[in-house]
Amino acid sequence: MLYVTDQIVLQDWEMTESFTRSSGPGGQNVNKVSTAVELRFEAERSPALPPAVKARLKRLAGRRWTLDGALVLRVEDTRSQARNREIARERLVELIRQATIAPRRRIATKPSYGSQQRRMDTKTKRGAVKSLRGRVDETE
Repeated sequence: MLYVTDQIVLQDWEMTESFTRSSGPGGQNVNKVSTAVELRFEAERSPALPPAVKARLKRLAGRRWTLDGALVLRVEDTRSQARNREIARERLVELIRQATIAPRRRIATKPSYGSQQRRMDTKTKRGAVKSLRGRVDETE
C-alpha cells in the first residue's frame, strides 16, 4: 500500500513495476543490471481517486498518461534499482498530491474609471508625439 493523503491510499494491485537497463554512463554495470524502473499506475481504474482528482491528474501527467488511462513514470536517476523504485513512488505521490489541490476560481474584475482615463490620456499624448515625427512642410 502507498499512502498519499489521509483519504487516498493506493493498493498494490493498482501499480506494476518493470525493470529495464538504464541508458547513459555506468560502465560495464549499465550493460548487465536492470536498474531503470517503469512504474505503471492504473489511475483510471483506481477506486481511491475521486473523478475530479483523476481529471486534474490526467492534465498534469501530459504525455505520461496512456490511452488506456494509466500513468507511466520512468526513473533511471541512480545506479540503484531500490533507490529508483523509491524515487518513482515519491514522484507518483507528489503528482497525485498536486492533483488533489483544486485551483481557485478566477474572479473577473473591471478596470477603474481613473485607470481607463489615464490609459486614454497616455495614448493621446503618445499619438501626438508620433504625429509630430512626420515630414516638415516648407510652405511658409
